Amino acid sequence: MATTDTNPLFPGKYFISTVLEALETKTAMTGGLARRYLQRAAMAGIIIGLLYGTNYTVIAAFDAVKVGDGSLAPIGKFVGALCFGWALVFIYYSKSELLTSNMMIVSIGAYHHKTSWGKSLRVLAYCYFGNFLGGLFVAGLVYFSTLADGPVGDWMQASVDHKLAFITEGVSGWTDLFVRAILCNFMINLAMLLVYNGLIKEDLTKSLVMIMSVFIFAFLGFEHSVANTVLFTIAGLKWGIDVGLAVANVAIALAGNFVGGGLLIGLYYAYVNDDTKYLRKYSASAGSQPPAA
Repeated sequence: MATTDTNPLFPGKYFISTVLEALETKTAMTGGLARRYLQRAAMAGIIIGLLYGTNYTVIAAFDAVKVGDGSLAPIGKFVGALCFGWALVFIYYSKSELLTSNMMIVSIGAYHHKTSWGKSLRVLAYCYFGNFLGGLFVAGLVYFSTLADGPVGDWMQASVDHKLAFITEGVSGWTDLFVRAILCNFMINLAMLLVYNGLIKEDLTKSLVMIMSVFIFAFLGFEHSVANTVLFTIAGLKWGIDVGLAVANVAIALAGNFVGGGLLIGLYYAYVNDDTKYLRKYSASAGSQPPAA
């Protein structure tokens, strides 16, 4: 089991050990309990769908309040992003599986040779498919309801059009989307780093960390591959969508999310907390001990 005792030279060792324990569970489930793993991933997709829908409903509600020649839509975007921030909290405490945080986990596992890239890809593929199934379930419920009718649907469609415009704008749009996807998953996994590192003990503080990370990405317009997938699925089933543009958006967002979470958080923290060479240096000389922490 992981211990909270830390060496000041490698303060992230507890974080790494916690992540590796989580990876062991995910690898085992995708290998022998795939159906149950898909259910856990689908629950994350459902949570994202419901909370993302809440975001647009809140914006529409504030937009309906007219002030002079304008409305309270900007405040609605602020409040909606805060509401959406709870998605990561619900996912974490319900033990659901989200693709973007798993990008960090499998990257750390691959660095430490605790898994193969093949098994890592299996975890990511099962997780994304499960997230999509959860989003599809929500999309089906929305289709047979009036939840996305009227102003709510208008805001959702406007968001879809904005996201697809990244692709039609050409290279500049692709680059913009890629950068926003990097920053998105950097924030998501920075939150998970703080949750997993053992220094935060209170559930309230953990929740605030996760809420703030999602709020930042939602309010600033960063791009999350799973959230986009769920939104596109809802929009496609309800009103129709250009599938090619939607797939291209998600593909670029996936790549950017992996850079932000898998590389900038996962591989970076795996490397800076790798004490292998440090310990080897002092064990090379007989009787030499590493300096006390």
